[in-house]
Amino acid sequence: RATSTSDAMKMLDPRGLKTDSIETERIVTVLDETIAKLEMSSLIPRIIHSLDRFADILGPKIMNNLMEHQKLSNEVEHLLSSSEEGDTTRAEEQRGRRCLLEQCLKCSVRNVLRLLLANPSLCRALKHEAWVRDSPAEEFIKAFGQFRNFMLERLLTSPAEEEEKIRLTADISLQIEKNTEAITALQAELAAAVRTREEEIHKKDNVIQDLRNDMQDLTKDCKAGIQQMKQEGEKKQSEELQASQARCARLQQDIQQLGAQLSALVLEHRASELALRKRKCRAEMEIVNWIQKYDTDMGEKQAEYEEVEAAYAQEKAQLSLLTEKHAVLLQEYSQIEEERRIRQEKEEQALKELATMNLAATRIQAFWRGYLVRSLFKSKRKKKKKGKGK
Repeated sequence: RATSTSDAMKMLDPRGLKTDSIETERIVTVLDETIAKLEMSSLIPRIIHSLDRFADILGPKIMNNLMEHQKLSNEVEHLLSSSEEGDTTRAEEQRGRRCLLEQCLKCSVRNVLRLLLANPSLCRALKHEAWVRDSPAEEFIKAFGQFRNFMLERLLTSPAEEEEKIRLTADISLQIEKNTEAITALQAELAAAVRTREEEIHKKDNVIQDLRNDMQDLTKDCKAGIQQMKQEGEKKQSEELQASQARCARLQQDIQQLGAQLSALVLEHRASELALRKRKCRAEMEIVNWIQKYDTDMGEKQAEYEEVEAAYAQEKAQLSLLTEKHAVLLQEYSQIEEERRIRQEKEEQALKELATMNLAATRIQAFWRGYLVRSLFKSKRKKKKKGKGK
């Protein structure tokens, strides 16, 4: 029975139970992925601090993203350290630039996490090599893990079970409180009785000691009186001792009665516990049936997933072929564009030279026409002067 109970407790443990709905599984998956991203993001500063040591396992693409992330971080830190409060215009410009840099920094963190999480073996190696985080990040990740376990436990507990659990806890707490109050009252009465008995005995001892001292002082003068007083004292002591023993017997009887009541309460609680255990066993059987049903459904889903995975692999192979063809066509297109650009530059250069030559020819023609006109006017003036002289 102990073994079955321990197995049932392990089965009902939120960390060992399987989720009974797709929504719960999705929520838990999202929380687990968030924890993994938090762990990796807390390692990014240490990885950036030791890029030379991790260069072999990171690869060029991740190294470039990390270096870009480091540049953005340095720019944000420099902007925050050199912020000016006096100039309003300057402060607004810096706020706008800071917002832009923060957005770029967030995008950089997402890109780095996407590249790192795409390679699980790389993530494990980085956790093994750089597992030193600051205490705030570690505390936040632990708190988020506790939140994940709490959410899983709440998702796996139905409202009826939660109410039943709260009711049982309240009933047991109330019964324990009542028993504790009764035991405390009985213990107080017993302690008071014991203190009273001890005080009486102490008083008797003091009286006896006084009598003995008086007897030692008056031994020679009043032996008979001392003997009589001694007998009376011993008689009185025996009577009081008998009365005290009778009182202790009554108290012991009261204690036995309270013990019997306590035993009856324990038996009653054990009976209720047995009923609760039976109900718990029935719930465990229902949980096992649900788990078996879940395993069957997941087997069917796994077969369907494998079919989809095979189709995806075939389409991925076709995509790789098309990608290679696209790369070849892209290279040819680049060459054609380069030749077209060179030809266009040559045509533009020829047009510029032609325009320069046309402008020069126009100016030369204008200069030559002006020269001809001036020469003609000069010859006409000379002819008129000669005619006047004649």
